[in-house]
Amino acid sequence: MKLGMVGLPNVGKSTLFNAITNAGAQSANYPFCTIEPNVGMVSVPDARLEKLAEIYHPDKFTPAVIEFVDIAGLVKGAAGGEGLGNKFLSNIREVDAIVHVVRCFESDDIIHVEGSVDPVRDIETINIELILSDLEIVGRRLDKAQKALKGDKSMQNEVDFLKKLTAHLEDGKSARSIDAPEEWQKEILATTSLLSYKPVIYACNMSEEDFKGGIETNEKYLKVKAIAESEGAEILPICASLEAEISSLSEEEKLLFLEELGLEKSGLDRMIQKCYSLLGLISYLTAGKPEVRAWTIKKGTKAPGAAGKIHSDFERGFIRAEVVAYDDFMAAGGNMTAAKEKGLVRSEGKDYVMQDGDIVLFRFNV
Repeated sequence: MKLGMVGLPNVGKSTLFNAITNAGAQSANYPFCTIEPNVGMVSVPDARLEKLAEIYHPDKFTPAVIEFVDIAGLVKGAAGGEGLGNKFLSNIREVDAIVHVVRCFESDDIIHVEGSVDPVRDIETINIELILSDLEIVGRRLDKAQKALKGDKSMQNEVDFLKKLTAHLEDGKSARSIDAPEEWQKEILATTSLLSYKPVIYACNMSEEDFKGGIETNEKYLKVKAIAESEGAEILPICASLEAEISSLSEEEKLLFLEELGLEKSGLDRMIQKCYSLLGLISYLTAGKPEVRAWTIKKGTKAPGAAGKIHSDFERGFIRAEVVAYDDFMAAGGNMTAAKEKGLVRSEGKDYVMQDGDIVLFRFNV
């Protein structure tokens, strides 16, 4: 999974990126500090995996991983090549989802590229650049569909939908907010490579005072929350400066610090949780002495498809999956033999839909 972190210059994007990845991306109080996208790989925290490692003492421990990409700050005119626009658009095209960092705090010490702090305007600025890029792409597909329509009347539905999509984008609305209830409409949106169709998490960067004092009292945050709800996007209140403090602490100190803030999880953990929810992802687990590992799959994936994540031969020669739910495994004392004796280990076939936390052994033959 690859997440692109975007935002106008000086909203705290690179500070937040540094904090959650410890990748040391340059951070400074001037625009275009980030020119090449910085990349940080982050392990997905999973207490279940940690527990399995305690039981099996594996030679190898492999959690799921998320790749964060800190993409250059954007300004108006990016779709026309202004600033680092072309680089921004090409980088964002490669990510699975967007973490859009918006500034929700005032500070005389940190300049804002627009001269004032207004997260709604900042969101519109970036969205418009994505929409302008999308209009070009949709225009090309519409031209192609209209030419095909002359010899194939079955293309009429696609032409009509692309015209509707064009009007929607021209109104300044993102592709992800269009009404598209039919599967064939979703297929068009998914295969047109639209930037404004990508799933979004709005990361509201607040001051330490606001974050501790109650996020619902921050008017800027509430405005962003309304936008997120209208688009079906996720929203994450966060304080980049606090995350920077947390990132330098030991695990024990981190827990105490979070407890003082009244938080159960760090900003990174909460962001990962939002990403999994937004993209409809779950994890299944494999466990043994050679390796304890988490595998990320889409909700609704059947057993052969999940096996294919390990190796294509597993999917091609799939026979069955021996499955035990993590909670059932732990109820049997974390012992696979005991779990089998209690009938908790199931033999599942090709139609089995994988569940989050399944511990699996795939049987296959090629």
